[in-house]
Amino acid sequence: MGMSVSGSGQPGGRRRRGRRNAPISEINVTPFVDVMLVLLIIFMVAAPLLTVGVPIDLPESQARQLNSETQPITVSVREGGQIFLQETEITYEELVPKLSAIAKNGVEERLYVRGDRATDYGTVMRIMGALNQAGYRKIGLVTLQEQPRS
Repeated sequence: MGMSVSGSGQPGGRRRRGRRNAPISEINVTPFVDVMLVLLIIFMVAAPLLTVGVPIDLPESQARQLNSETQPITVSVREGGQIFLQETEITYEELVPKLSAIAKNGVEERLYVRGDRATDYGTVMRIMGALNQAGYRKIGLVTLQEQPRS
């Protein structure tokens, strides 16, 4: 005569479990966003370190930037006349032999010459002349983009 009463409203006290183990159809993007933010911070910190490490006060120019798929070899000249091949300081006499050793494409390698604004013009021209005489024809000068004056 007595009927059991349970909180589920089902006779006999059994609960329905059909929806509890169903797969979740939502995508949790929180871990993805966390990883992207960490990578963004890492790249923002690392981006300035990817430039050539020799500090030089480059002159400004109105020339447009060249598009290049490969990383060029840079020759930097500081104010005091010190010469750097990539980030290694070398002498003028060592420039062509060491450049020939690291140039993958030989004389077809693209070279960028970076001269400090206060560097003697003759020093930069002497270096460019030595590179030209060694057979390198793809030589570019690196400058900063000129800022509009207001």
